[in-house]
Amino acid sequence: MSTTNQVAISAEGLVKKYGTTTALDGVDLSVPSGSVLGVLGPNGAGKTTAVRILATLLSPDAGHATVGGYDVVREAARVREIVGLTGQYASVDEDMSGRRNLVMIGRLLGHSRPRSKARADELLERFGLIEAGDRIAKTYSGGMRRRLDLAASLVGNPSILYLDEPTTGLDPHARDGVWDTVRNLVLDGTTVLLTTQYLEEADALADSIMVFDKGKVVASGRPAELKAQAGRQSIDVRPAEPGHLERVAAIVAESVGVRPTVDVVNALVSAPVTDGSVLPVVVRRLDEEGIAVTELALRLPSLDEVFLALTGHATEEENVAALEGAGR
Repeated sequence: MSTTNQVAISAEGLVKKYGTTTALDGVDLSVPSGSVLGVLGPNGAGKTTAVRILATLLSPDAGHATVGGYDVVREAARVREIVGLTGQYASVDEDMSGRRNLVMIGRLLGHSRPRSKARADELLERFGLIEAGDRIAKTYSGGMRRRLDLAASLVGNPSILYLDEPTTGLDPHARDGVWDTVRNLVLDGTTVLLTTQYLEEADALADSIMVFDKGKVVASGRPAELKAQAGRQSIDVRPAEPGHLERVAAIVAESVGVRPTVDVVNALVSAPVTDGSVLPVVVRRLDEEGIAVTELALRLPSLDEVFLALTGHATEEENVAALEGAGR
């Protein structure tokens, strides 16, 4: 993922209120051209509200933002010329074919019919939908529909793309397909702002991450930097024989000095550590006991653990998404 010094998206002090509830409370952000910014947070944290302001679908109550150098309020029409948006839900007409959806969007953008058809064919091929192009969209699988959504957002060839929880509800295979598409777009120079509740997704795609909570930015940085903020490593041990879990847990506890967590379902013993030198100690003890393992590693905290450390709650909590939906 390449980056440049040029800023594609910039916001300072964004505020948005729905009645007595503040959805955004002084948000600042900056996204370099050709990079991916991952915006994390639970439902209702303000992620979608921020995207809608940056896409000119909402006006902020305070603060200002520019996209591609254009003010999102005073120069909204110019902003719309250079951005694409894929929301959480299908934005295509399910009673039309994939091809007709893309042609229609091209025509709405003012393209000629031949140009619209050519662009539709180009995008169908790019997203692996050529064979399904003339099928009605409601017959598509979930992954195919998300790819069609992405294709629809690219008809106008935007340089900046907003992806608002693009893989919600997708199975792992379809999700990986969307991830590959995003990576290819960035390689082509597209700037991406990605909102997600899936911390694994942000870890896989984002150059930098911002964590939203209760309308505020509570942390920002590269994934590794955020993980370092949690201030600990963990040791994970997975015995080859699940029956050895109890003994492995005892060995880890004796070696590390803290009581480990034992995941019986996944046959995994984990414990926080402050010193990586405990790893050879655990290895030696396991060898002495004749216990074989299929996994033994030190790891940085997961982004789930980082989020919990930063906010005091998990990403699934505080489901007040209806507040953000009020502006839709």
